[in-house]
Amino acid sequence: MSVTLQAFLRDFAGSDPQKQAVAAAVERIAEAGIAIADLVAQGPLADHFAKIMGDEANAGGDAQKELDVISEEVIIAKLKQAPVAFLGSEESETPIPLNDVGSLVVAVDPLDGSSNIDTNVSVGTIYSILPYSAAQFPDPVDALKQKGSAQLAAGFLIYGPSTVLVSTLGAGTQVFALDRASGDFILAKAAVEIPAQTKEYGVNQSNMRHWDTPMRAYIDDCLAGKDGPRAKDFNMRWVGSMVADAFRIFTRGGVYLYTGDKRKGYEQGRLRLIYEANPVAFITEQANGAATDGKTRILDIQPEKLHQRIPLVFGSKDEVAKIASYY
Repeated sequence: MSVTLQAFLRDFAGSDPQKQAVAAAVERIAEAGIAIADLVAQGPLADHFAKIMGDEANAGGDAQKELDVISEEVIIAKLKQAPVAFLGSEESETPIPLNDVGSLVVAVDPLDGSSNIDTNVSVGTIYSILPYSAAQFPDPVDALKQKGSAQLAAGFLIYGPSTVLVSTLGAGTQVFALDRASGDFILAKAAVEIPAQTKEYGVNQSNMRHWDTPMRAYIDDCLAGKDGPRAKDFNMRWVGSMVADAFRIFTRGGVYLYTGDKRKGYEQGRLRLIYEANPVAFITEQANGAATDGKTRILDIQPEKLHQRIPLVFGSKDEVAKIASYY
């Protein structure tokens, strides 16, 4: 018998108020995901979605597409129906108030990979759910700046040939697929396990000339294959949309690398700790993988600002440890 996301969340929540709040937030995010998937699916019929909005950039300094803004608006509308006090968005400079009596804050990248909208490459939505109380966090910015280890739930939706939700509620990682006939997300995999070892890595190798010595040394050793110190051949896979690259890793293993380099503005990579690295790290660890900035476990890093960038390596545990050893 198929298990719907709603049934799974009910079983998870039981009579626990905090878990019930988390379940409500996840369900609203999933509903938003269905609406965003419908918009993405219009493709060339809505090519204006991929257009950059004038000279505007989002709060993180990246070019802002029309669909980035629409996706954020869809998520805001849905989360106003959940016990979420504030939303932190990659598209917005400051936290967005949602519910005066909310017991959660949510951090979201409304449309990860939006630079690929016009190329029909999979894009997605990434979210992180954290506990909140006004007494503990008079400033909602501080609530969003909790360590990744404080997350109650995290996940991402991927809008591709199928619409899929990869989710953790802190007890393993699950995959749900949208059944268009019923409109429900159906449990497709109850316990994701990322293989500890791999022969596959994902990186934008065109930037190799800008990398620091440890990163270059790791890739050089992979490229040497069986004749090199790793004594095995590697494959490189790179989509350029992190949710797509992540889903491949959750499906068959591998590692993802986006470190800092010598280019101006790339010294700490381009990914955000709060909106991208923390949720992906939480999901990864719950799937028996690992995530690091090269030196420190991602979930142990204390955020200093809302749109802080950070180097990110995640995926198969043994390979992540091997990469960290180069640093």
